[in-house]
Amino acid sequence: MGMQAKWLLLSMIAWALLDPARAQPPAAPKAVLVTGASTGIGRKITERLASDGYFVYAGIRKSSDLQALGAIRNVQPVRLDVTEPRDIAAAVALIAHAGRGLYGVVNNAGVVTVGSVVDTEMTEFDLVMAVNVYGPWRVTRAFAPLIIASRGRIVNIGSINGIFTPPQASAYSMSKHAMEAFTDGLAEEMAPLGVEVSIVEPGSYKSDIFKNEMRRSGSGEPLVEFASHLKDPDEVADAVERALFDATPKRRYMVVPNAQQAEITIRTEIQQLVELNEGQPYTYDRAALVAMLDEALARARPKSR
Repeated sequence: MGMQAKWLLLSMIAWALLDPARAQPPAAPKAVLVTGASTGIGRKITERLASDGYFVYAGIRKSSDLQALGAIRNVQPVRLDVTEPRDIAAAVALIAHAGRGLYGVVNNAGVVTVGSVVDTEMTEFDLVMAVNVYGPWRVTRAFAPLIIASRGRIVNIGSINGIFTPPQASAYSMSKHAMEAFTDGLAEEMAPLGVEVSIVEPGSYKSDIFKNEMRRSGSGEPLVEFASHLKDPDEVADAVERALFDATPKRRYMVVPNAQQAEITIRTEIQQLVELNEGQPYTYDRAALVAMLDEALARARPKSR
């Protein structure tokens, strides 16, 4: 080999060693905590993120779920009952000491109860609030330092029942209305710290949430049968992944399986707007309302895929 060829070879080796893009090892996958990961929407989110190469801490309550979730590549089960401060503190310590950091929290754990305002037992009402409202509040407060350090994302799982309230669902809808306010307030507080906050509002998808309610109350069998025929929540998992990793996530992602659920949700929001506007000292006329709508639509994104 001639001297010129040797110098060329040495230069190429030196460039490969000094070029930062070549010298640095591949970035570690971003880590996300998903609460309520055992079944339903939480399980689907966990499987989707793990299959796309992210590392998922799967929050579970029952030891029986450890093996099944632990067998999934890129998934580490974590014992996490969102109503137990000791579980939350232990999960924070485990994740902090793992050294991966934490990019995202998905507040998915939830329960439902069926019954009128006057008939719902206080124990059921307290459980719904403890899991669906206090749980996300506690988990978010506990993991906030890790999320802020990574300038990451927080995604809350709400419901279209956080927009409208059908009969026999007052307690559940109250809890999901609370998540709307929680998301808005948290988003404003976290924005200066570089953290994005979103809420995903699913309609009716296949889940064990009614089975769990029936085990507690002994009622709701028709809803279990109804839920068994629903679509799998793949669309919900897709929205969560976009909220976590899109460069500019939306604040709200309504995800429904059919046009009927979309229409009732949007019509409810419009009706609430009309009721807010009517009969107050500063009522806007139709032209002003349409102008506001046009202004908002001008800032809207293209039609979702």
